[in-house]
Amino acid sequence: MPEYRAYIIGQDGHFHTAVPLECADDTEAMEQAEQLIDGHDVELWQRDRKIARFDHMRKIQF
Repeated sequence: MPEYRAYIIGQDGHFHTAVPLECADDTEAMEQAEQLIDGHDVELWQRDRKIARFDHMRKIQF
C-alpha cells in the first residue's frame, strides 16, 4: 500500500507536523488529508511528489 505524508503548515508557513497515511491511491490520500484541516493548511506528499495543498480558507489547490 502506498505511503503518503500530510504536512500540517503552521502560522509561519513552515511544516509543523507530519502525519503518515497509508492509502490505496491519491484519491483516498486526498480524502484523508482533507480531514486534517483544522485551522491550518495541509500539504499532501508521496515521497518527493507534491499531490495537493488544502487551504483552510479555500478549496484544494493543485
